Amino acid sequence: MKEKLQQFRAHLAQFVDITAAAQVLSWDQETNMPPGGASGRADQISTLRGLAHQLLVGEQTARFLDELTPLLDELPYDSDDASLIRVVKREYEKRSKIPVELVVEIARTAGLAKEAWKEARAKADYRIFEPMMQRTVELQRKKAECFAPYDNPYDPLLDDYEPGMSYEYINGVFSALKPLLIDLVRQIGEHQDAVDRSILEREVGAAQQIALSREVAARLGYDFEHGRLDLAPHPFTASFGRGDVRITTKVLPDDALSCLMSTIHEAGHGMHGQNISPSLYRTPIGMFSSMSIAESQSRFYENIIGRSRPFWAYWFPRLQEAFAPVYDDVSLDDFYRAVNYSAPSLIRTEADEVTYGLHIMLRFELENDMINGRIDVARLPEEWNARMEAYLGIVPPNDAVGVLQDIHWSQGAIGYFPDYLLGSIYASQLWEKMQQDIPDVEEQIERGEFDEILGWNRDHVMQHGMKFTFPELVERTVGEFSYEPYINYLRTKYGEVYGLA
Repeated sequence: MKEKLQQFRAHLAQFVDITAAAQVLSWDQETNMPPGGASGRADQISTLRGLAHQLLVGEQTARFLDELTPLLDELPYDSDDASLIRVVKREYEKRSKIPVELVVEIARTAGLAKEAWKEARAKADYRIFEPMMQRTVELQRKKAECFAPYDNPYDPLLDDYEPGMSYEYINGVFSALKPLLIDLVRQIGEHQDAVDRSILEREVGAAQQIALSREVAARLGYDFEHGRLDLAPHPFTASFGRGDVRITTKVLPDDALSCLMSTIHEAGHGMHGQNISPSLYRTPIGMFSSMSIAESQSRFYENIIGRSRPFWAYWFPRLQEAFAPVYDDVSLDDFYRAVNYSAPSLIRTEADEVTYGLHIMLRFELENDMINGRIDVARLPEEWNARMEAYLGIVPPNDAVGVLQDIHWSQGAIGYFPDYLLGSIYASQLWEKMQQDIPDVEEQIERGEFDEILGWNRDHVMQHGMKFTFPELVERTVGEFSYEPYINYLRTKYGEVYGLA
């Protein structure tokens, strides 16, 4: 049976290689490809996606699973071999329900839609993107229909990013958390003058911003020997295997911190990819884990570490030196408070920790309503703006900073957004557990020491790849999933920053 497992791994390595090749093409499309290459690139990526799908759901995979599935009763549940059989069996049973023609069409549409989205956002005109959005939603509904009957057609789409998760479960968590966030936003609003964010709105050269971002990412543990940092309209991470995990960022000339915080966020993803166990190399479970697990790492590094007082006690003098003389007149305390300024804002990726969850809930609800046919795609900007006003009290002045701000829907990634908030909640639980296991962790951060933090995350989360579902990993690391540590973390931190009772 050992020989059969080796053959199974060799078979699946082809799937992993084809998938990685498609991801390389996607990375290039976002960072280097000329606009005129969109149609050809869409064809190339869709061809590779189709080949990968056919390989995974083909007869050879079925034969391997028939022979190897009985081993699940013999092997330890958390072993690499048992996890590989279990996860591939789950993915085979799921993906075999989707016709390869639909997989190819979804991939091709995504390649074209991304370019339409870029143009629409540049011109702040949703109508340019609307036909591709209509087609994207239509294809995602067709994909969901492959899994009927279901309680909610949105559930199969959520399952792509969070196996086993349902709208009902996620909505239960978000519905309980929403009024608590809205109340905290209200309390902070009553003390808005306590923090001056304008000190961040100073011009710093792009080269200086990128250089400091590289320095911070490397110190946190991102390995530039196995990765690189590039610019993209919407920052993202692309993993082609643990030896090549690339991150991107963006530069805003009038926001000196945006580049750094985007880089730290993506470095969290990057370190995750670089620290997956070598034993999972060229297997489907050696790729990124569930999106909530993935986002727990990016949100952990961006917010819990990157916006903490100990972090800036170490890094602020270095920032003053790197950006001199821009911040020579600013104190550490004022800078730390500015970094944690909280107020309703238009852009999700620039949102503070408190309001961020409301941005995610808005998208989660819109996705569910679109897939269920309760929202006409043509009216999406109006629905977006109405909910922005209801949840955050602001209305986008144009589509570029409203409905067109995120790239996800142009990629066909409907069902991804809730993972950002689930991951943020889980990150707070990981931090609570890390503080118990490493009592001097804040002192280490203040000394600029991050190796033990990375090691703890590697041992508890990163190394496992896709071996465990989100609920399984939560149980293994922190016990029960709960939003209470998250809201307590926000109340404590922002209570101190804003002087709340």
